[in-house]
Amino acid sequence: MSFLADKVFVFLLAIAVDLLFGEYPSKLHPVVYMGFVGKLFDKVTQQKKNALRFIAGAFALVVEIFVFGAIAVVVLHFRKVESSTFGIVLFAIKVYLLKSTFSIKSLYQHVSRCYTDDLETLRKNVSYIVSRDVSKLTKGHLYSAAIESLSENISDSITGPLFFYILFDLPGALIYRIVNTYDALFGYRNERYEWFGKFHARSDDLLNLVPSRLTALVISFFNPLRAWRNMIKYGAIKINAMYPMSAFAGVLGVGIEKVGYYKVEGRLPEKEDVKRALKLYAKVVVLILATAVVVLVWQTIQKG
Repeated sequence: MSFLADKVFVFLLAIAVDLLFGEYPSKLHPVVYMGFVGKLFDKVTQQKKNALRFIAGAFALVVEIFVFGAIAVVVLHFRKVESSTFGIVLFAIKVYLLKSTFSIKSLYQHVSRCYTDDLETLRKNVSYIVSRDVSKLTKGHLYSAAIESLSENISDSITGPLFFYILFDLPGALIYRIVNTYDALFGYRNERYEWFGKFHARSDDLLNLVPSRLTALVISFFNPLRAWRNMIKYGAIKINAMYPMSAFAGVLGVGIEKVGYYKVEGRLPEKEDVKRALKLYAKVVVLILATAVVVLVWQTIQKG
C-alpha cells in the first residue's frame, strides 16, 4: 500500500470510527491532555508581568506542538502497513490520533439535546456547548446559541482538521487541534488570559482563515442567495466564525444573536429550527467528507 493510499484508508477508517462510536472516553482522548503544559505555565506565571505572561503562553503552545508533532512524525516514519502485528498497531495509532482531531457524531448529539421545550433542560444542555452565561437567556436566544455552536464548530471540529490533514497529513491535523484547544482554554479577552492567551487566539485566527470560509462556501451550496447575502453583510463582524454562522442562519432563514457581541437580523430560532439545523448540518458534513475523499484520492492518483 502506498503512503498516500495509506493516508486515504486512515481517513476513511477514522471517519467510520467517529460515526459509529462518537467521542473516545475522556481518559483515552488525546485532546484531554492537550493544554497540560499551558495550564502549568498559566499557574506559575499568574502574578507575573504581561510580557512574561505572553511569552509563557506562546512557549507552552510551542512545546505542546513539538511533543504531539514529534509523535505524529515518528508514527508516519513507518510508511508501509504490512501484514505484521507492528504494521497493524501503527495503522491503528494513526486512526486513533486522526479521529481525535475531529468530532462529527458528538457535535450532532450535543446539539440534538437542545431540541426540547423544557426551559431548564434547554439551559442545561446549551451550557455544555457554549461559554456564555445562559442563566437569563430566553428560549429564542438559547436555541440561537445552539445553532451558532453547531455552525461554528463545523469549521473548528471538521473542516479545519481535515483541511490540514489533506495538506500536511497527521502532523497538520494534530497541530491544528492543539492550537484550537489552546484557544478554547486560554483565548479569552479577560483580565486573566488577555496576555497569556493572546498568542493562542491569534494563531487560531490564522489557521482558521481558510477552513472557516471553505465551510461557509459548502453551507452556501444549500441556499446561495440567502447565505451569501448574510456573509457579505455580517462576515466581517468576527474574523472567522461569522462566515459559517451567518451562512448557516441564512440557509435556515433565521436570525442569531449573542447579546452585546453580534446579531444577524431575523426572527430568533424556535424548537423546530434546531431540528432543521441538524438536518442541514448532516447535509453539509456529507458534502465536506465527500469532497475530502475526492481530494485525497486525487492526491493518491497524482503522486502514485
